[in-house]
Amino acid sequence: MGLRVWRKALGKAVGAPAPDQGQPPKDSTAPDGASNPTWSAVAGRRRLVLAGLIFVPTAFAVLRMASVLPHEGGTVLEKILLLVFAMLFAWISIGFWTAMVGFFTLIKRFDRFAITRPRPTDAPVRSDARTAIVFPVYGEDMDRVTAGMEAVYRSLTRDAAIEQYDFFFLSDTRDPEAWAEEEAAWAGLRDRLDARERIFYRRRRVNTKMKSGNIADFCRRFGANYVYMLVMDADSVMSGATIARMVTVMEARREVGILQSVPAIVGRETFLARLQQFASHLYGPMFSAGLSYWLLGDAQFWGHNALIRIRPFMRHCALPRLSGKPPLGGEISSHDFVETALMRRAGWSVWLAYDLPGSYEEAPPNLLAELARDRRWCKGNMQHLRLVFTRGFIPVHRALFLNGIMAYGSALLWFLFLAVSTVEAIIESLTPPTYFPPTRTLFPEWPVWEPWWALSLLATTGVLLFLPKIFAAFLVLVKGRRRLFGGFWRLAVSMVIEVFVSSLLAPVRMLFHSKFVSITLLGRETGWGRQVRDDRSTPWSEAVRFHLGGTVLAALWAGTLYLYNREFFWWVSPIFGPLLLAIPLSVITSLPSLGRWLKRLGLLLIPEEMDTPRELSEMEAFHEQNAQAPRPLGIAREHGVALAVVDPTACGRRLGLLGRPSRAARADAAARQTLVDKAVDLGPQGLTRAEKSALLEDPAALVATHRAVWLLPEAALRQRWFAAWR
Repeated sequence: MGLRVWRKALGKAVGAPAPDQGQPPKDSTAPDGASNPTWSAVAGRRRLVLAGLIFVPTAFAVLRMASVLPHEGGTVLEKILLLVFAMLFAWISIGFWTAMVGFFTLIKRFDRFAITRPRPTDAPVRSDARTAIVFPVYGEDMDRVTAGMEAVYRSLTRDAAIEQYDFFFLSDTRDPEAWAEEEAAWAGLRDRLDARERIFYRRRRVNTKMKSGNIADFCRRFGANYVYMLVMDADSVMSGATIARMVTVMEARREVGILQSVPAIVGRETFLARLQQFASHLYGPMFSAGLSYWLLGDAQFWGHNALIRIRPFMRHCALPRLSGKPPLGGEISSHDFVETALMRRAGWSVWLAYDLPGSYEEAPPNLLAELARDRRWCKGNMQHLRLVFTRGFIPVHRALFLNGIMAYGSALLWFLFLAVSTVEAIIESLTPPTYFPPTRTLFPEWPVWEPWWALSLLATTGVLLFLPKIFAAFLVLVKGRRRLFGGFWRLAVSMVIEVFVSSLLAPVRMLFHSKFVSITLLGRETGWGRQVRDDRSTPWSEAVRFHLGGTVLAALWAGTLYLYNREFFWWVSPIFGPLLLAIPLSVITSLPSLGRWLKRLGLLLIPEEMDTPRELSEMEAFHEQNAQAPRPLGIAREHGVALAVVDPTACGRRLGLLGRPSRAARADAAARQTLVDKAVDLGPQGLTRAEKSALLEDPAALVATHRAVWLLPEAALRQRWFAAWR
């Protein structure tokens, strides 16, 4: 009863519904025996071991930390310090033990619970199990998106039965110039592959719930036609053999609701992106194998490069709207973790295919693009505070919600730990030591400083952070894969570069993540903007604008410590030093030229650069072809509205896609004629965004404008509509 009251109180504090409120879950449609399989009991025992491995060393470390502090944890500040330290130590312990168990999983070369391992009880593969491969897009570079889809399509044609797969562009793009370009890119790809009955385009008029709403809209409209749905990102590429293998696994294990692949990061040239690519390839396999070991069929869906069984997804994974205002209320942003929990609540398992290659994605090219993405993710993860006590979720997914919160909340805790430590250090420097306490004693109490205890604590933390990296390198050597990273010495030098630069960037990320968590908890909303996906360097002006505040804060922090406690100043210098250098660090790590130079030296190499998969080489070739392809009437890519109006083929395609007229298309005749006259006289540059949308969504206005434009003199056509006779 006490636990129930505590859960209700804490849930009320974060705005979550009480455990006994809300709609009950729908009855499970999972096959018999799926809810309590053998792996579930094994997973429970493993997690008990993990809990012991985390909490016992954490308790020992906290006691050691207390002994290092001046008052041995006796003051309020020191109690806060110990609490924060305990949470951070437990947090890094999770990563350490996940990496270690992943190492032993990979080194023994056999995992009896691996989802990809055939079993005698596997069901036969159905010949009529069709799969939809969906690419949600939002103002993307369609040359790159269509290149990725074409690579996947051609790979499936070679390695699988393409007749079982359909492809969909699912657009949420609001900019009429961009969505007109999407339609042109889709039509070009469809015609190039002669796949009119296999590649489709659908754009929502109202983009509620962002990406999750986009996928849900597809399921409502077309989900009944397919058994599976492979959700991709705009920068995703997967081999046909991998996709076919995932379908085979899902067919064999009919209780699996979601099968998540592990995307390898590829394709970028900037220094920071190459660092991330190298780290993901070197350390990622070990961590993903460790995650699979602890989670088994309770794994996580990461939102893309995953195969979903559509029927249970539609029945059980509809996302609610959280009460209250954004950012903690409203639509759920980090939908994937919530959909995982809903799928498991319904009795379907979720697995991580950590040993399945052939799945790829791209990394943000620079630090500012990475931080912009992290701000959106932070908002979504903080919303999980509202979902921890949702009725019916299994304990491991409540823990995963907390884990997602800590992914960004740990930065704020780290910042708080440093702030409290700084305050404690300054107070100690300003407070005269007390040699004779109030109680009577024969001898004075001399301050005792045990540096070895502090150093041993620091060394322990360092082991937790860096030992997995050594084990990952050892795994590469044992598996005979050193050539794929450039050889032993280049691998070693690359690791040194990665560790050094990551250590420099860690305080910068900490400061920004702390800011993101704080502003989210304070109720400031985050927008949903386009992601930067090309190799774009950061201008100095942008770096100054984003990092100047942190640089000033670091300077004040360092100056204060230097004046009042010079010993602690040197202890904390690895933190505020990189913050002082944040501006040049942000610019230098964004340089594609530096990344390419290191690549020529054989540093920060990844296996896909030493032995490039066909899908990636084809994607690069298709991307270049798309970028260099001639345009109808010479209309440039940034003028999608002009293309849709002037080009007869594009105009006819736009009319065919209109379907049911929108509200804008029901305007009165006078308003329509005014819009047509303005468009003809001024061209698209003279129209507002709303007027462009109205023109493209009104078939009568579009036809009238098309006819009038073709009656213009060639000079006017070229000047207003960017078109030239050929």
